[in-house]
Amino acid sequence: MAKIEGINVKNFKVLKDITLGRLWNKQQNDPLTPMTAVIGKNGVGKSTLFDAFGFLADCLKSGVEEACDARGRGGFEKIRAQGQDGPIEFQVYYREESSTRPITYELAIDLDDSSRPYVRKERLRQRRSGQRTGWPFSFLMLDGGVGVVWKGDKEGRQVVEEEGDFDLLELMKSIKAGKAEEESRETEVVELEDKRKLGIATFGSLKQHPRVSSFRRFLEGWYLSYFTPDAARSLPLAGPQKHLNIHGDNVGNVVQFMEREQPRRFQAILNRIAEKIPGVQKINTHKTPDGRLLLRFNDKGFKDPFYAQQMSDGTLKVFAYLLLLEDPSPPPFVCIEEPENGLYHKLLETLAEEFREHSTTKKGGSQIFVTTHQPYFVDALAPDEVWVLEKGEDGFSTVRRASDDTLVQNMVDEGLPLGGLWYSDYLDAR
Repeated sequence: MAKIEGINVKNFKVLKDITLGRLWNKQQNDPLTPMTAVIGKNGVGKSTLFDAFGFLADCLKSGVEEACDARGRGGFEKIRAQGQDGPIEFQVYYREESSTRPITYELAIDLDDSSRPYVRKERLRQRRSGQRTGWPFSFLMLDGGVGVVWKGDKEGRQVVEEEGDFDLLELMKSIKAGKAEEESRETEVVELEDKRKLGIATFGSLKQHPRVSSFRRFLEGWYLSYFTPDAARSLPLAGPQKHLNIHGDNVGNVVQFMEREQPRRFQAILNRIAEKIPGVQKINTHKTPDGRLLLRFNDKGFKDPFYAQQMSDGTLKVFAYLLLLEDPSPPPFVCIEEPENGLYHKLLETLAEEFREHSTTKKGGSQIFVTTHQPYFVDALAPDEVWVLEKGEDGFSTVRRASDDTLVQNMVDEGLPLGGLWYSDYLDAR
């Protein structure tokens, strides 16, 4: 299962410079856990952190300029940290499998001479087999859409031996002239036609760049939930669909797919889900004469079923989340903002435990990342799974791991619930 071990965000709204987990140059940090929750007061940047993941995914899908305007972001100047004139930067440190070497993806977005956002720099790097220290080998390096990309899945000789910027132009000249023999054989000098598109979008589509393709598939597979109960109450045309979409308006179609493809397993899944939703005895679908698909819930004590349009927001949310976790080919990374909204408080620990069980399964579940302000949800979590987001004196966000607080860790070890400690202000900065 692919897993993000760490992420760094710079100059994105209130996230001037924050790091969660381990990076290639911060190996002393513990990596992110399979289940991660970010907590904090209103206005500290939880929604911004969620949107940082969404922004990255949108950059791959539609380019950086459209991503700056998408989802009401308002353009580059609105999302760049206030008072900053540097680029918006991201660093994602991830591992394809537990046995593989981590890969770092670095992206810097800035304004060009025409004041339009473009990809200023982009890099993918990975340490060589057996290499524990030193600078990772860069197999994709682009500056303003121009640079080099390494072919194949084997490392070449390191072309950058020290930190900081290097003369990419000189490297390109030496490759073209055949002076750097090894690089000439294995490295392509490239120039993108559109500098507002990510290089991984182009080279990740080519078979001769498997490591670039691997990261592109990973990023494309992210699932960021923009689920709304009203969307789940819509009446889609009947037609099976394999995966739940980000809004959840195809819940009935996913149910239909599972019912058709694996009826026995599907019924076992519905039974398991029904057991976890208070009052629900049975869940199935009904196709109307005009081709619409209805999701039916049988409540205990009632003969006739209730349809999704009649069910509470909380019931629909729990059903959608549990259905997402039952995806036969789950997304590698699932990001959910405030899953507790509309849910009965006693369901929250159950939901958190379901998320953790899914994220730690040996069968290859998703890495789960949530933002929350609900102590009952946090009660089910361990200190190393929880990050506390706060506002610094300069107005920008700071973040720290709950387990880094020795007092908090000791109290949890003694049996005190983490959410209760948060409610009692023990997780606030002291």
